Amino acid sequence: MIRSMSTALSGLRNHQVMLDVIGNDIANVSTVGFKSSTTVFSDVLTQTLQGAGAPVAGLQGGTNPAQIGLGSRLMATVQSFTQGALQRTGRSTDLAIQGDGFFQVRTANETMFTRGGALTLDAAGNLMTAEGFFVQGWQADVTGNINTTAEPGAVQIRVGDLLNPNQSQNATVGGNLSADAAIGTATTITLTGYDQQGTTTPINLTYTKTAANTWTVTGTHGPTATPFAITDNVLTFNGAGELIGPADRNMNVAGGVIPGYPNPIVFDLGAAGSQGRVTQFAGGTTVAIVQQDGSASGTLQAFSVGQDGVITGSYSNGLTQAIGQLALAVFNNPQGLERVAGAWRATANSGLAQVGVPGAGGRGLLSAGTLEMSNVDLAEEFTRLIVAQRGFQGNARVITTSDEVLQEVVNLRR
Repeated sequence: MIRSMSTALSGLRNHQVMLDVIGNDIANVSTVGFKSSTTVFSDVLTQTLQGAGAPVAGLQGGTNPAQIGLGSRLMATVQSFTQGALQRTGRSTDLAIQGDGFFQVRTANETMFTRGGALTLDAAGNLMTAEGFFVQGWQADVTGNINTTAEPGAVQIRVGDLLNPNQSQNATVGGNLSADAAIGTATTITLTGYDQQGTTTPINLTYTKTAANTWTVTGTHGPTATPFAITDNVLTFNGAGELIGPADRNMNVAGGVIPGYPNPIVFDLGAAGSQGRVTQFAGGTTVAIVQQDGSASGTLQAFSVGQDGVITGSYSNGLTQAIGQLALAVFNNPQGLERVAGAWRATANSGLAQVGVPGAGGRGLLSAGTLEMSNVDLAEEFTRLIVAQRGFQGNARVITTSDEVLQEVVNLRR
């Protein structure tokens, strides 16, 4: 009788643990990035009353062992890392992982991992989790280059951060020079150039028809129209109106010729056969500066996060540049991770974190402006809750029945 009560007691304890796990899952049904767990039970060592016997040829058949189980034990709690549903929030710092992987986060003395993407910025511009952990990634340099082979660190997004100015170095010229124009006809176009400090300078190019199918380009800069030299400045066209010289279809201004412009300026006349190239057809003159790479300084006004984790800033000068890139970590055995408040930590059985960029090496992609919700299935949890309740009741009934039988044994002496 005592043995059956002890056996049933182990069942009570295990089903109580099962209820605890289910209760925790249901309590976190609205927790961002939460992963549900299930309990796995196993029987414990059994008591062998009689061992197995081998058959004796012609005399006796074999006998099976006679054993009595001694109850059950909790073997494991298994986490389910299935994808949770995505919920749209519209906040630029809310990120959801679609696929495998974890955000790598760091406290003062420990690296941890989380699926919760409800991120925010602190006073210093550090990207943080709601618990105050630093989100890890790679910071871009001043030119927007990101070295993802370096050790990940904290990522900063400082509103109002400055984007350096760019000196104008490449400009594209396109349009038509009128084939009907008389020799001596001139037309002037202006490039609003940016020097090293982002100060604008008018750079004027004057196209003068010097012979049939030939135009010579001269340049001036600044408000005083100071002349400057241009190499490859004679444009020649064939009878079909197509540019044949200069051969590389570029005009060049040497570095230092214009004050504040230490780097050369290249005027691209357009690839042969391309739309917008410089031509000489009958009709009006439409030649103009199509585009250039110079810019003034700009301040950060907004940012966005791409699927690959690249954080791109939008600046007041109309340009965009990479600010940084977020890192994701994957594990050979994510089931081996140890759950802590709001995150997981690596263990000896999870394997080392394999950190890299989203979308590579088995890592999932990021979805900005969304959050991954809990993967708790309430219908499944309530079904398991019923099973746990009935398991607890059944084991309790074994104890009460054993107690009644034991009482009958005690009453035998009356």
